[in-house]
Amino acid sequence: MIQKSLSLALLLAAAAVLPAQAQSARVLGDFRDWSSYAADDGSGSICFAMSRPKTTEPEPAGLGDAYLYVTDRPGEDVAGEFNVVAGYTFQTGSVATASVGGQEFALFTQGDAAWLDDAGQASNLAAAIRAGSTLVVTGTAADGTSVTQTYSLSGATAAQQAVGAEC
Repeated sequence: MIQKSLSLALLLAAAAVLPAQAQSARVLGDFRDWSSYAADDGSGSICFAMSRPKTTEPEPAGLGDAYLYVTDRPGEDVAGEFNVVAGYTFQTGSVATASVGGQEFALFTQGDAAWLDDAGQASNLAAAIRAGSTLVVTGTAADGTSVTQTYSLSGATAAQQAVGAEC
């Protein structure tokens, strides 16, 4: 599951960055700081809302593209899966956090990606995202540096609604 999510995240990041070359993902809409997409991974539909961080501080060496995803895979009965591709490698065994609206959610990390540690919190996090204005992800880079990425939630509700309508 982790490997599939990581592969999907990389595919979707490529689709967002190189839309002319990666036509398997189609745009459902752009909503302020968020966009929604749909794709078919061969085993069914995948729909996701995504955003890029407004800030990354401090910028770790070799910082690449970073994205936050909220994904639905109806064929697998997955809704609101939260995933971060940080653009830097997390310290092995470290835990990251996502903070929004005064709530904190623990994230487990692998490579440059992080997911909710407790998948049962997905609906609580999705509700916090819809109600909040900013989401902050704090993680530890491979070199031990604490990195904070701040995401705008402007447009997140509309982007998630587009995902829900499609999937």
